[in-house]
Amino acid sequence: MAEEAYDLAVVGAGIVGLGHAAAAVERGLRVVVVERAASIAGASVRNFGHIGTTAHAGAAREHAERTRELWLRYAPRAAFWLRQTGTLIVARTDEELAVLEEAGVGEPLTARAVRGRAPVAHAVGGAFLPRDLQVDPREAAPALARYLARRGVEFRWRTTATGVEPETVHTTRGAIAARGIVVAVNADVDQLLPDLAQRHGVVRCGLDMMLADGVGLGVPLLTGTSLLRYSAFASAPSARALRARLAADAPEVLERDVNQMYAQRPDGTLLIGDTHYRDVTVAPFQDEEAFALLDRLTRALFGRERLRIRERWQGVYASGPHDFLRAEPVEGVRVVSVTSGIGMATGLGLAESVVAEMF
Repeated sequence: MAEEAYDLAVVGAGIVGLGHAAAAVERGLRVVVVERAASIAGASVRNFGHIGTTAHAGAAREHAERTRELWLRYAPRAAFWLRQTGTLIVARTDEELAVLEEAGVGEPLTARAVRGRAPVAHAVGGAFLPRDLQVDPREAAPALARYLARRGVEFRWRTTATGVEPETVHTTRGAIAARGIVVAVNADVDQLLPDLAQRHGVVRCGLDMMLADGVGLGVPLLTGTSLLRYSAFASAPSARALRARLAADAPEVLERDVNQMYAQRPDGTLLIGDTHYRDVTVAPFQDEEAFALLDRLTRALFGRERLRIRERWQGVYASGPHDFLRAEPVEGVRVVSVTSGIGMATGLGLAESVVAEMF
């Protein structure tokens, strides 16, 4: 029998789980968060910290717009760094420029204007997305968790959920009773609810990223590869020609599913990424050629002979056929995940909509 009762129990302390806890606390609900790790160490701290809004369409755009408002709300309350510098997109081929023009997203920029905003080489034009935000991914989620703890959310670290049923979460430290339960464990949903994960096509996406000395980049930077990834651009008719150009000129970029993008942290270091590879189980062995490719692409973009690489790492997040997993396997239990790699940009808004629906 469960020893304590809560209004909401959240399994998972990543940004999506924290979003549910925050939305519930705003409604005056009693909340407990169950997390198997001793701290936040997953996808929520291994990303770019890019809060992109304008690059998405449909439900993703809706959740991103609300997420933007929530990041602006919580940054001063939780005392973490956030800047409203927008996002710069650099086009270096006519095909990339055509996608930007057809999408009609953001403010068009000339090649000279792009070079005035970022130290890039060979720009033929670009666009500026003024509404986008940036946080330091290594700081923001942990700071939000500390803030929520001060607001009364109970965190049970190093506690693994072993099963869920209506109004009860079974854990390695005993049962927890709650009127509502949210399972927000990213790709690890298959460890708790394997049939649901298989039914919804959820697998793992591994990615390779690096941290280097900065290059004086004052704004998050997207490139032509990003235009094939984000929904506001990928649906443009000329995206097909862009993909064909990449296949001819840089097939390894498509083979490794590279999203060449950058964000400079407040300490001046540069986040570089990223490759993508998907499977039910992602092997921990990272191919050095993936990092060599990212290094070559970065040096070519910024016109550098060499980069000082400080760190390399592997990220893992949930991947599925749609942007979001949102399921109710049994009454009162919701399974929620961002399955498209845009958790920082959409997770808080998605979570708020789920809590509003539940309560």
